[in-house]
Amino acid sequence: MKRLISSIIAVAMTAGCFSACSVNNVAAKTHDNIEIVTTIFPEYDWVMNVLGNNPANADVTLLLDSGVDLHSFQPTAGDILKVSTCDLFVYVGGESDGWVDDVLKEATNKDMIVINLLDVLGDSVKEEEVVEGMEAEHDHDHEHEDHDEDHDHDEDHDHDEEHEHHHGDVEYDEHVWLSLRNASVLVSSISDAIRKIDAGNAELYKANTESYIEKLKALDDEYKTVVENASFKTLLFGDRFPFRYMTDDYGLDYYAAFVGCSAESEASFETITFLSKKMDELSLPAIITIEGKDHRIAETIVENTETKDQVILTLDSMQSTTMDDIKNGKTYISVMESNLAVLKEALK
Repeated sequence: MKRLISSIIAVAMTAGCFSACSVNNVAAKTHDNIEIVTTIFPEYDWVMNVLGNNPANADVTLLLDSGVDLHSFQPTAGDILKVSTCDLFVYVGGESDGWVDDVLKEATNKDMIVINLLDVLGDSVKEEEVVEGMEAEHDHDHEHEDHDEDHDHDEDHDHDEEHEHHHGDVEYDEHVWLSLRNASVLVSSISDAIRKIDAGNAELYKANTESYIEKLKALDDEYKTVVENASFKTLLFGDRFPFRYMTDDYGLDYYAAFVGCSAESEASFETITFLSKKMDELSLPAIITIEGKDHRIAETIVENTETKDQVILTLDSMQSTTMDDIKNGKTYISVMESNLAVLKEALK
């Protein structure tokens, strides 16, 4: 994989050089407009809210704009060129973004501001955990991937050691955007960067940021009220579980078939049995899935309960949002509001 990324970088840089020759060295970063690149939808939406009416006519790019999951995304040469020359780059910073380090090393805009969401949150970032009943194959899959990559060049090994020094042997839960409290911190960091890049409109961006964070905090209060008044305090996912930050914010317990970053699509008999019995034991009225059409695991769990009448509900983790969704009015807050309605039904 590292060889592939290196090859793509070389192609992207070569393409940039050819383009630069025809437009007086554009690759040296002489564009008129501010260029901002984000990897995932929440980052993109936060940037747009800070910009407001976009007085500087900033060009904002969402790399994962076609429904591709963060965990399976691979950048194109065009993506790499955009990142290399932009003024502000915002990315999550977990293992799914392993391609980023090499791209940033080759960036042609040395004044670029880079925001790594996990770095911004620091000690509040949570380790990925495997709870009772959850499939654990995910960890083994990563071990096999690590062994396969040992065959790369020595320079790749050096890069691995550098990355390992930063993250250690711990695998972190990347889904930090699913906490409204994290969102407030991250929006502030994005706002600081934009105000630095475009100081002339800093006061406007500051006002936009304060207004938006007030909305996030108001929605956080609504979540707290729903949970405080709920009959149940446990969620059960017949799917991957990317919502740990949200459940921890409000003191909810959870069970799930897979960890949030798992690529597994089939649950074992033991997992199905455990989760079915847990639904019976807790008398849970609903089972949760994340966005997507395949809800077979949740359906099978319900079929194996005593009552077989639990409703299947879907929480949106915002990992498959497209530009078409955005054009149709989807926003970070609208998704979190919809998730609150689902949460209310699941917890009664």
